[in-house]
Amino acid sequence: MPIPERLGSHLKRAEQALNAAKQAALRPAHLTVSQYAALLYLSQNPGISAAALARACAVTPPTMNTVLKNLQENGLIERTPHEWHRNILETRLTEKGARVLADGDARAVRVERGLAAEFSDEERETLIALLGRCIGFLETARRDD
Repeated sequence: MPIPERLGSHLKRAEQALNAAKQAALRPAHLTVSQYAALLYLSQNPGISAAALARACAVTPPTMNTVLKNLQENGLIERTPHEWHRNILETRLTEKGARVLADGDARAVRVERGLAAEFSDEERETLIALLGRCIGFLETARRDD
């Protein structure tokens, strides 16, 4: 007996397609989607710790450490000990990191705008509201388990 299609599979396929499109768009900027997300969040939150950045980017701390190591090796970020908590490293963009982020962001925004253009204003508002309901339910269901 065939398994009926599930809403979760549609959400996952949409997420995978978005990530693949962004990965292709970011390739000329020499960034992965994870690196781009980390740089974008760092630009808005300079000095953030790796653990907080991992939570913000929805990845595990070991994954974020790998992302940060690669960004640091490419001269896009710098990590320095916190003024009071020496075992916490603060992370900031370098000038090169800011330039690479600007290039990558322009590329990622083109993907987002192209996607948005597939929908009317009303459809976009409806889609955002429906996805918000999905998120709300799933976050509540996670807490209830």
